[in-house]
Amino acid sequence: MIQRRLFVLAPLVVTGAGLLAACDKLPPSASSTPAFKAVDITGADYGSGLSLPDQNGKTRTLADFKGKLAVVFFGYTQCPDVCPTTMAELAQVKKALGADGDKVQGIFITIDPERDTPEILKAYMGSFDPSFVALRGTPEQTAAVAKSFKVFYAKVPGKTEGSYTMDHTAGSYVFDTTGKLRLFTRYGSGSEALQSDLKALLGSA
Repeated sequence: MIQRRLFVLAPLVVTGAGLLAACDKLPPSASSTPAFKAVDITGADYGSGLSLPDQNGKTRTLADFKGKLAVVFFGYTQCPDVCPTTMAELAQVKKALGADGDKVQGIFITIDPERDTPEILKAYMGSFDPSFVALRGTPEQTAAVAKSFKVFYAKVPGKTEGSYTMDHTAGSYVFDTTGKLRLFTRYGSGSEALQSDLKALLGSA
């Protein structure tokens, strides 16, 4: 079965893309900002109030990951394509960065807390990289955090009674080592583009 996907970008992200396109027309000497492959959303305050339990029951905030590049992705473990591909690419990039890979922190926020138990999330993270963190809140907490990131998600009824899939924003948010939101990476951009952007952020740290 082919699952429907909605690739939704928040208005500010779209605006950021337009601004980036405009900046590309400026002379190279006009800015010292790295030429990112992803959408530069520096200055956005998405997710500033993030506080959710991880797969081990410990409450996490973005402040816990200062000193690292935090890559935040919203998904669910029963996702057949977008989610596993995104996490696998992030694990691949972390490994490719060598010693600098220790400065990359994958953060998976489940949009399906009903089925994604802590045990399932722990095993799911372990299948990609044991250092990756999965966050799981109540349905109300999940909705609040998704709203703070301008993330869309919705249940899609399946063909059998009680079954469902999830449509959701397909992209990751990258915070720099100071905890500032810098990039939105669209699904499908590939590991090489992500690696290039993370290298640029580490170089400017």
